[in-house]
Amino acid sequence: MKKAYVLVSNDLYTDQRVHKVCEFLCENGMDVTLLGRKLSNSTELERRNYTTKRFGLWFKKGPFFYANLNLKFYTFLFFKKCDLIVANDLDTLMAGHLSAKRKQNCELVYDSHEFYTGVPELVNRPSVQRIWERIEGWIFPKLNKIYTVNQSIADIYEKKYGKKLFVVRNVSPRIKDLESVSKETYQIPSDKKMLILQGAGINVDRGAEELVEAMMEIDDAVLVILGDGDVVPQLKAFVKKNELEEKVFFLGKKPYREMLAISALADIGFSLDKSTNINYENSLPNKIFDYIQVGTPIIASNIKEVKNVVETHEIGLIIEEVSTSILIENIKKLLENEEKRLYFVENCKKTTQTLNWENEKIVLKKIYFES
Repeated sequence: MKKAYVLVSNDLYTDQRVHKVCEFLCENGMDVTLLGRKLSNSTELERRNYTTKRFGLWFKKGPFFYANLNLKFYTFLFFKKCDLIVANDLDTLMAGHLSAKRKQNCELVYDSHEFYTGVPELVNRPSVQRIWERIEGWIFPKLNKIYTVNQSIADIYEKKYGKKLFVVRNVSPRIKDLESVSKETYQIPSDKKMLILQGAGINVDRGAEELVEAMMEIDDAVLVILGDGDVVPQLKAFVKKNELEEKVFFLGKKPYREMLAISALADIGFSLDKSTNINYENSLPNKIFDYIQVGTPIIASNIKEVKNVVETHEIGLIIEEVSTSILIENIKKLLENEEKRLYFVENCKKTTQTLNWENEKIVLKKIYFES
């Protein structure tokens, strides 16, 4: 049995894209080990079909964290038999490249989840951005198998490096049976409509602040924030200051299937990334596909990849600007037009026939076993 090591910089708990790729490799006869980091508050992982290993690190962020992470991966892999290394994003690529290079017949595959050097955390720190640009510029041209999450990002990389990328969208798998949950399970009022913003990256410039502020003018619905991110403490402070505790509920991180079950309770789901940087401008968030799979209509910002999915399949509304007033207007419009909302629900169900992970695995098979 061939041995594969998959590298990622997070703590493995919520990264569904990586989990799905690991499952795919297992289904195709590979012995898979997923490597990541261990945080002080990391939740214990559920039993999986592959091995997982999380490393405790001396540093939590900054250049020493990334150096520590890649050194841990490299030293761990040094004496391991290895047929395949999958590096997820630029922050694991150096360890993947150096490890694969020193082994015979070890293939390196790069999965770029975003246009990494365009994330706001780097754009706002040009000296740090230049370091990552040099690392990418050193390794990227040497790669033979690269794939990313949508065509817009693939086009950026092709223009930059003259290399063709495969596209594997982070589409959700077909849902055969959802967990049985209710609003009462989470102390959410059952007599109110439910809005939801979910995701692992509830961060600045992703519309959460405007959405929470909009709840001051929405009386017939509650908002559930499902997940975590750097703006969540600010949101909680705003909710407390403005006495919105009965309108806005923070449920934190949940296992994927439970997250889907909660999302299925919602009347509207939101994806509100702003075009403040090249990465967000070309993003296609996972939550879009999660909402589709559970039949939750969408209100989304005017991001081209998102707009294409939402309008092509007629599953929600696109707003031209992420502002509190526009959100209030569109939330009220959709909640008051139940016929339109149910039309979007039905289209979500139809869309799952084509937009599902099972179809994306056809592309994965070409990347890993046919190309």
